[in-house]
Amino acid sequence: MESFLSIFLIAVALAVALNVLLKRFNIPTIIGYIATGAVIAQVFDLHGNADLTHVAEFGIVFLMFTIGLEFSIKHLIAMKKEVFVNGFLQVAISGGIYSLGAQYVFGIEQKSAIIIGFALALSSTAIVLKVLNDSGDIHTTYGRKSLGILLFQDIAVIPLLLMITIFAAETTSISTLLQETVVSATIVLLLLFVVGKYLLNHLLLHVVATDSEETFVATILFLVIGASYLAHAFGFTYSLGAFVAGMMIAETKFKYQIEADLIPFRDLLLGLFFITVGLQVDVAVLAAYWEVIFGVIVAVMVIKAVIIFGILRVVQNRRIALQTAISISQVGEFSLAVFELARANAIIPPQMAQVLIMMVVVSMLLTPLILRHVRWIADILAPATFADEYRVVSSEVKNHIVVCGYGKLGQEIVYRLKKRSIPYLVIEHDISLVQLGRARNEPVFFGNASHKSILEAASVGTSAAVIVAVHNEHKLRLICEAIKGFKASVNLVVRVADFEEKKLIESLEVGHIVNEGRETAKALIHEALQCRMEKS
Repeated sequence: MESFLSIFLIAVALAVALNVLLKRFNIPTIIGYIATGAVIAQVFDLHGNADLTHVAEFGIVFLMFTIGLEFSIKHLIAMKKEVFVNGFLQVAISGGIYSLGAQYVFGIEQKSAIIIGFALALSSTAIVLKVLNDSGDIHTTYGRKSLGILLFQDIAVIPLLLMITIFAAETTSISTLLQETVVSATIVLLLLFVVGKYLLNHLLLHVVATDSEETFVATILFLVIGASYLAHAFGFTYSLGAFVAGMMIAETKFKYQIEADLIPFRDLLLGLFFITVGLQVDVAVLAAYWEVIFGVIVAVMVIKAVIIFGILRVVQNRRIALQTAISISQVGEFSLAVFELARANAIIPPQMAQVLIMMVVVSMLLTPLILRHVRWIADILAPATFADEYRVVSSEVKNHIVVCGYGKLGQEIVYRLKKRSIPYLVIEHDISLVQLGRARNEPVFFGNASHKSILEAASVGTSAAVIVAVHNEHKLRLICEAIKGFKASVNLVVRVADFEEKKLIESLEVGHIVNEGRETAKALIHEALQCRMEKS
């Protein structure tokens, strides 16, 4: 116990110190966590500690749950092309090419080559989604394309693990294994669907009625871990169960409170997960095979990027296809689990498994640096002719604030919303202001707020309120007319410059009007009277 505590304290201290240092150079915290794991592994000889890895896996579980909260079942159906067409083509083509390369270029036995090839086709859900969430790019077109392919990859882990079982099993027939998997999947989905549709709302209502925050959090933790355990008990990944549970809860009115309560757990466990990735670093293997490791990983990432670009270029413009391809070109965390299971079942030799694991770790280590420069790379290879990557896409959010305008007033509104942890997104038609907002990691999207399609994409109909903070009288009127045209009742808060502008907007029956000149005068007189009182 004492040795574990000392290792834990050293790891936390080192992670904090590294991340404080790296932040000065604008390097993502993920790098600090992985570096911490690598140092701890060398000092305490903890390479691939199994117990720590199992605990850390729940970082991905909570990440997938919170991603699931972003999706209702209707939303997933709406994304069916991104998930089931783009995702399937990417995994099938990439996995096939890598498998053939492993077999004919490196002379690896066919069964082993198939497992290796399709494991390399998987990308890093944990890193990509964390960076996209932090930057707000998850709501852009390329962010949604990336998410769709990543979701299919998570589903593809199931047949891949099944393949390992089939290749390792000498007595059980393939048809029996397939039948058992289909039955298990049906049972899991039915159970989660029944609980989500008929029991979840009633359960959460009773829990909320206790007026106990810790009981509410404990209930949510039970639901997340319970759904993950149920999926794992039937032979699927923990994260897939968590994602389905998130989708079920996304249908309830408690979605945003749950998301706010779970974010600290998610981020802490994700940090632990990235530390365990660092534990996989074996300096001896890296030194002995560094040419092979770096050479193969560059080839794998380039081939995967070219395949994804080719798939998306058919229906997307060049820039979005390129950004998506670059974002998910790496090899991911589920590949580590696949290689470890394949080694345990004697499908891959131990030394080869260690080289493959090092390839994955190096790939994941490079990913945050690549993701931070996606736009820079896209600017060089596919200059934007229009602000496509800044367009807001339908996010199915509710009870958020939509801010129209990111001028000085809009920036002040965003600052105050962020301080209160209120969900929001901004629509701005000036591309320079959009770029300013994105440089600050704000969810600022390009679009003309007087267009109904842009407002629909921002989920105005389900928003808590829309704040119009533009200074152009003509634009102000057009935006208000567009919002008042919605069938759903929208709470509209409008800033006007003076009495004349107020009269213009009042004719639209806007409920909440703030007269900037009047409010400024009140504030100035209040301050002046305070000065007078202090002087007397």
